[in-house]
Amino acid sequence: MSTTVSPLAPKSVPELKPVPGVTFTTVAAGIRYKGRTDVLAMAFEPGTTVAGVTTRSLCPSAPVEWCRELLKKGKAGALVVNSGNANAFTGMKGREATSLTADLAAQAFGCKPTEVFLASTGVIGEPLDANKFEAALTEAAGQLVDWPWLDAARAIMTTDTFPKLATATVLLGDVPVTINGIAKGAGMIAPDMATMLSFVFTDAPIAADVLQKLLSKGVKTTFNAVTIDGDTSTSDTLLLFATGTAKERGAKTVKNIDDPALKAFKRALTELLADLAEQVARDGEGARKLVRITVTGAVSNKSARRIAMSIANSPLVKTAVAGEDANWGRVVMAVGKAGEPADRDLLSISFGDIRVAHEGARDPDYDETAVSDYMKNDVIDLTVDLGLGRGTDRVLTCDLTKEYVAINGDYRS
Repeated sequence: MSTTVSPLAPKSVPELKPVPGVTFTTVAAGIRYKGRTDVLAMAFEPGTTVAGVTTRSLCPSAPVEWCRELLKKGKAGALVVNSGNANAFTGMKGREATSLTADLAAQAFGCKPTEVFLASTGVIGEPLDANKFEAALTEAAGQLVDWPWLDAARAIMTTDTFPKLATATVLLGDVPVTINGIAKGAGMIAPDMATMLSFVFTDAPIAADVLQKLLSKGVKTTFNAVTIDGDTSTSDTLLLFATGTAKERGAKTVKNIDDPALKAFKRALTELLADLAEQVARDGEGARKLVRITVTGAVSNKSARRIAMSIANSPLVKTAVAGEDANWGRVVMAVGKAGEPADRDLLSISFGDIRVAHEGARDPDYDETAVSDYMKNDVIDLTVDLGLGRGTDRVLTCDLTKEYVAINGDYRS
């Protein structure tokens, strides 16, 4: 956890009100960090449903494998998240650690081990001593609260420079429900599910299969459209919990994805995921600029996404932005290497409202002074029009600075 906050951090932190049916606390287990909380423990109302998406890495962490199995049942009683150790590439010891952690949490919070969801973030390849959770979870069980959520967001930070939170209040039918979300992520970020760790909570009564459809769709244009460095983590996990306690206020359980009562909830959930995803992009390791890349005129939306990601993951494009250089030649390179249909002589490239390249050459009205001034902004909008079709997409990334190398060079030392 950095002591220097990203210059792209939000100017204020939202105030998240309690979600009925969710209690939590943070404790220090001494897993890697000293003098700070490193475990977030949460307990849920009986009957809580859950949905999730996890990394597509072929080398997933032990907690990811654990969650995948539990998601098949769609029921949750507790969540335990630790920072400092990813419990990834730890073999049988890693699997034993997840099982022991779930047993300890079940004893502490009065639920089944198969209802305890786990997530870990931090160093890969170091065995996790789950025995450290015993005293921590016993302590946690005696101090569960429903606020402040800021503590929860801080407990899961690693190289993050600021806690990431978002909230919404929306009608489910005619009953107001709350959606709260927290996230952590700053490096090893690429969209192969959602990305990094994120946890979303609501008191809405929604069946697990409906929750899953909502979440799977919601991540496509939010977390799945973010990249910091093109590296997909072994630990990526996004979980959505629904306690259903709004039934006590008259809300009806939603059992069908096409239920009209879900309309406002769907929109609010996607907007909340988008908010958290942008906060991750704003906290990219060493980032000084948020970059929003829009591709239009592609042969399909899928093609537009691949081209946008090619641009967003290009070290040459990202370092040019860091140097405040509108180097469209690097953008052309990234378009050309994407392996998608493109025609050099139809390309148009703009930084903000300034078109710098058109029809395969520098724009005839190009003004170096104007574009140089624009590149000094904290937020850069880069638009590429392919001129081939109607496909469009947008992804978020950040610049690549010397600080990124410094952070990752020193990560384990």
